[in-house]
Amino acid sequence: MQNQRDGILLAARILLVALFVIFGWQKLTGFSSTVGYMTTVGAPFPALSAIIAVVVEFGIGIVVLVGFFTRPLALLLAVYTVATAFIGHRYWALSGMEHTAAMIGFYKNVSIAGGFLLLALTGPGRISLDRR
Repeated sequence: MQNQRDGILLAARILLVALFVIFGWQKLTGFSSTVGYMTTVGAPFPALSAIIAVVVEFGIGIVVLVGFFTRPLALLLAVYTVATAFIGHRYWALSGMEHTAAMIGFYKNVSIAGGFLLLALTGPGRISLDRR
């Protein structure tokens, strides 16, 4: 398993940030819609929140993908992911199917944050810019 460690860490980075890069790009290319969404979920300062979302999801997602400043950025992404769970997936305030969908989203975020914490602990592996 030790021989495969670096490949597994690379796969973990790719899988963890895929969601962030894809949706960060969508937020960037549909920025006015992103601001509108931030308004509907009650995010503070919707335009600023949208900028932060694009920078964190797309920008930092790409940086972690290539394995640069991986440990501190993985910690930042863990905090961001939990924060967005509380902002965007307030299942406790909903009922019916909306409750269920938001609850799934909330705990999905919590689980992803756990993956980022593990990445912060292990580091990116040798297949990364951090190791160059």
